[in-house]
Amino acid sequence: MATLTKRADFIAASRARRSGTPAFMLQARQRRAGEADPDLIRVGFTCSKKVGNAVARNRAKRRLREIARLVLPCEGQPGWDYVLVGRKDATAGRPWDLLLGDLSAALTHIHGTARAQQSAEPAL
Repeated sequence: MATLTKRADFIAASRARRSGTPAFMLQARQRRAGEADPDLIRVGFTCSKKVGNAVARNRAKRRLREIARLVLPCEGQPGWDYVLVGRKDATAGRPWDLLLGDLSAALTHIHGTARAQQSAEPAL
């Protein structure tokens, strides 16, 4: 798993699929061929100033990093970029087990819609 660092990667993910949860917003996109290692899962984290002061933003990002470290290797798909966007008061204050469940549910939603769209496309 690698970390997104370039603004262009964050912008590309923001224009792709989204899944909202009570604690955060998950943005995800499947990378095109040749963009990066196709066997790699990349993840980024962001919290705006709306989340709070620097201490609150850092706490929220630490929690997001930890759930990503625990859940994405098992439930994430290689070749995808994920961005977790923190929410005010919710990311830092949500109980840990619910936070983990939120990420699992968001991934299921993102990849469930991805499979539905792929199966709806006519075969050539």
